Amino acid sequence: MASMPITAIYASSILTPQEEIREGVIIVEGSRIVAVGHRDEIRIPSGARDYLAPGLTAVPGFVDLHIHGAGGHDFMEADSRALDRITSTVARYGTTSLVATTVTAPVEETCSSLQGIAHYIRSHENPDPNGSLEAEILGIHLEGPFISPTRRGVHPEKFIAIPSVEVLNQFSKASDGLLKILTLAPELPGAMELIEFATAAGIVVGMGHTDATYDQARAAIRAGARHAVHTYNAMRPFSHRDPGILGAIMTDPEVTAEVIADGVHVAVAAVQVLMGAKGFDTVLLVSDGIAATGMRDGTYRLGNFDVSVREGVARNAEGKLAGSTLALDRAVRNVVAWGVPLFDAIRMATVLPARRLGLAGKKGVIAPGADADIVLLTADLRIAAVMTRGSGLE
Repeated sequence: MASMPITAIYASSILTPQEEIREGVIIVEGSRIVAVGHRDEIRIPSGARDYLAPGLTAVPGFVDLHIHGAGGHDFMEADSRALDRITSTVARYGTTSLVATTVTAPVEETCSSLQGIAHYIRSHENPDPNGSLEAEILGIHLEGPFISPTRRGVHPEKFIAIPSVEVLNQFSKASDGLLKILTLAPELPGAMELIEFATAAGIVVGMGHTDATYDQARAAIRAGARHAVHTYNAMRPFSHRDPGILGAIMTDPEVTAEVIADGVHVAVAAVQVLMGAKGFDTVLLVSDGIAATGMRDGTYRLGNFDVSVREGVARNAEGKLAGSTLALDRAVRNVVAWGVPLFDAIRMATVLPARRLGLAGKKGVIAPGADADIVLLTADLRIAAVMTRGSGLE
């Protein structure tokens, strides 16, 4: 059996991101990290390839829980060519792990997409350290069809459905058990039963595309919902006499809150209010990226409908925002510019989303035993190099 390649990455700084290590080294063997520490403390294995990164900061690869596509393709296309293009595109921007996100569509069409994505995930479970630079798809985020018609955003209204255990079981079977996140509106009939069922099945239930009141959101949290999908967007607004779902999200420390930090979806001050209310440990950066991510302005598909992108902003024919062209490297730069310490900004894009999926220790950290998902950043937080499960960093 051939020995696995070993790489020693020397960086000026390493944000693990539980701590900062100055003048550190990361030892990668195959697809895993086997050691990390100060250069004086780590024994370098004989035959290791040195990768010198002076002036650069090593951070864990970004983990995106909410992304619809990139590189001109949408996850619901669900063929290997499209998924290869999406995963290779986002990897260039530092996203090394993601949850493939669907959009509301007919049940049969959704099941077909879920089958294709699941097949792709299963066929890529064994990493190749000599393979191409591609993000790993960790599972599937089902956004729709159990959402509010009132807060549907750009989701096609005719395919929206009442929460149904039977339909979710169809989706779960089609996805080969790879459903990781379920978005739903907790005010809909049958929502509480579905939340309890999904939670018992190990699926993270996210409240989103919802007109829920504060009390309805609190009931959902008691039933097991512990996540909020693109907070503020497609949600009942906050008011001092009607705090609504936002009031529940902001005041419950058990609920993690996605935010699209592109400066378009949510005003900077509103992002600051969210982080001020919840602190930095329960706010997660997501892209909500669509096929236009990494591409020029133009017309692209989101699920089974067209969206137009002008100056990097995606809208449907009605003029509604339709996902984003954001990648997580820019989200990190944005929130740092808005006053978030770099240490916390990195956590919001790495260990915190990994923890939400139950993958702490494997994803979102630079630590022995973790996957070798590593991003090297310049002083101005631009991507210098990327490694995904041991591949890359040429």
